[in-house]
Amino acid sequence: MRPFVAALLLFLPASLAAQTTTGTIRGYVRDQNGTPVATAEVEARQAGTGVMRSAASRADGSYILPGLAPGNYTLTVRRIGFSPQQRQVTAQIGATQLVDFALQEGALELQALTVEAAPVVELRTSEVAVNITPQQMQQLPTPSRNFLDLAGLAPGVVATEDRIDGTSRTFRSGGMGANSSNVFVDGSSLKNDLTTGGVAGQDNSRGNPFPRSAIREYRVISQNFKAEYQKATGAIISATTRSGTNRWAGNALFGIQNKGLLALDTFSLKDKHRADSIARANGTPSTFRVPDYSRVLTSLSAGGPIMRDRLFFFGSYEGNYQDRASRVSIQAPTGYPALDSVNLAQYNGNFTSPFREHLVFGKLNYAINDHSSAELSFNTRHETDIKGFGGGATLSAANNFRQDVTIAQLRYNRFWGGWLNEAKIDFSRFRRDPSPNTPGTPQRLFHSSLPDIRVGSDLSTQDFVQKRVGLRNDLTYSGFQQHTFKGGVSVDFVKYDIRKLNNENPLFEYADFVGPGCWCRQDSSAAQLRFAYRNPYQLIYATGAGLVSVPNTQFGAYLQDDWSPTSRLTLNLGLRWDFETNMINSKYVTP
Repeated sequence: MRPFVAALLLFLPASLAAQTTTGTIRGYVRDQNGTPVATAEVEARQAGTGVMRSAASRADGSYILPGLAPGNYTLTVRRIGFSPQQRQVTAQIGATQLVDFALQEGALELQALTVEAAPVVELRTSEVAVNITPQQMQQLPTPSRNFLDLAGLAPGVVATEDRIDGTSRTFRSGGMGANSSNVFVDGSSLKNDLTTGGVAGQDNSRGNPFPRSAIREYRVISQNFKAEYQKATGAIISATTRSGTNRWAGNALFGIQNKGLLALDTFSLKDKHRADSIARANGTPSTFRVPDYSRVLTSLSAGGPIMRDRLFFFGSYEGNYQDRASRVSIQAPTGYPALDSVNLAQYNGNFTSPFREHLVFGKLNYAINDHSSAELSFNTRHETDIKGFGGGATLSAANNFRQDVTIAQLRYNRFWGGWLNEAKIDFSRFRRDPSPNTPGTPQRLFHSSLPDIRVGSDLSTQDFVQKRVGLRNDLTYSGFQQHTFKGGVSVDFVKYDIRKLNNENPLFEYADFVGPGCWCRQDSSAAQLRFAYRNPYQLIYATGAGLVSVPNTQFGAYLQDDWSPTSRLTLNLGLRWDFETNMINSKYVTP
């Protein structure tokens, strides 16, 4: 229950508090002599949808248009007695663009004059942040199409590299771990409260948290993020999704990478050399085969109008299908008849480790009128991964690592005068349930001076479920000169259901020598009993319910002010308070 207070001074042009999902355009309207022009109408029309927002300049000539959906806008300013002007402006998520106008006195004209000017400058506030633009999303290649890969463009942010044997796709910053990070998509948090990795489903997965074709752009904030963000002490990614426009359009992508495009690793080169040598000695064809590997990526997306200028749809699907070879290379100690009878060599070889991921996203945007809009979206992620074998663990010891992430949300925005209200309700469900891929066989563990050997089914079944219903409301007031106030409250009703049946599959342990309380190597003292792998010396087996069900309510509130006493000085002031009713389940008592 500790509030967080931040006061930051920036010798920069005036800025507005960053929005979690929207952008801001602001500036000054003056005449040709630099005199402020009051009550000028500033209108922003989104290029793709025709949706309009407007504001009036104040006594000092300043105007502000907060809460704009990221995109391209035609900005028009009109005032009786002056010639109208137009500018083309791009609003970016979490960023503030400064656009000033110098109007020329003259008769009222029906058509606005388009002014070509230098590109507008994004006013960077206290945040140390980088915007990943739609152009970068579309043109910068990444083999896995994981949109988190581009987070590495931000200073101090590191994304896990895409490796053949990789099983984790997270990001971190400032020397902190992935647990300190968080991702917001259209304002909904993907925070993982149950397991590690920061983002739900990313600490033990080859997959992507969200379809890249559905992400329009995002902002990576590595330091000094505003009070409106929560559940992070490291980097934050705030992403906004694509929306339909007044023109139907779609994209399709298919990519494939197979074993012919990869170099052999050290172990495969050794196998090839051995097989080729035997083949030359015997005068027979080589038995070496390149280990299996393939990755197929598919992407389909489409969007357009259901009602022109009013209701829009966008949807996407991405598939990620991978087959990788995992090498089982058992090194068995020799000279033990009991161990020789197991015939451990039969388990050696390269075996396929398949991974399958499906990502689906859908979104409806509704421009209710000039003062309000609504948005309904849904996305789901399902993946399976057969892994956990290789080295001294046989294929039968593999587990099926399944994950599901589902998020649905409804947003409503209303604008009037200097007020902007953003309301949101969302539901999210994260499930991870790894279990033995081939259940039903007790596992045998053979100890020796060589690496351990595992034969039989995986030992444990686990099932983690995190369900969240979140309510949030943010209110921004920009009617005062020099001040922009923003405050908000959020309540998340969270339920954790955990089922951990660790060691429910019997584990029999074998060794060549067993001493008091441990297994030992053959050169141990003569006082120890020699088992020679004839019988197991230890059985580990667990039974019971293994079920925990815990509710947790998370409250958050904040207030922030961007105060600009001059056009070259901004003070960013923020206060945040968070509280959780049952964060660590301290009332739990073992039955």
